[in-house]
Amino acid sequence: MGKGFELVESKQIFKGVIISLYEDKIRSPEGQILEREVVKHLDAVGIVALTRDKEMVFVRQYRHAVRSDLLEIPAGLLTDTESPADCALRELGEETGYRTNRVEKLAEFYTSAGFTDEKLFLFFSDEIEPGEPEREPGEEGMQVETIPFTEALEMAANSEIEDAKTLIAILMAAQRLGWIKPS
Repeated sequence: MGKGFELVESKQIFKGVIISLYEDKIRSPEGQILEREVVKHLDAVGIVALTRDKEMVFVRQYRHAVRSDLLEIPAGLLTDTESPADCALRELGEETGYRTNRVEKLAEFYTSAGFTDEKLFLFFSDEIEPGEPEREPGEEGMQVETIPFTEALEMAANSEIEDAKTLIAILMAAQRLGWIKPS
């Protein structure tokens, strides 16, 4: 655990397919017992895919938790049997039909470490070819949209894109393309 913190007790209170919820008790360095709710979540992968015309491939899908359709990068859950890069290739093909043989890692990060252990891996490819999606059950209503990358960057800046992984992905891709310079 972190500097001076100690796990005193961990109790699973819910086990689902994608998440499990735990009530943890931890001892702080000062000896105080703190209670935390922790969501254990499968790790996930997302991919920024650009066409030859520098259009970014998105999926628009209904997200029940926010009761809205969101514009997102192709993404999905990592299985125990695949690498994050292989998962990115699989998700791109399943959700959009686009295919590639080459992906480049952009980043990996915790999505919201205040309550979950979910880690997200982001990839990039600008060598994609169109094809037919091979969607999983529950992805039937998903729509593929391509948007010029410059427009996607403006949409991110104007809060027209609300999905956090997609916002981070756009910024990381802009840096990868040299449009944003690290300081």
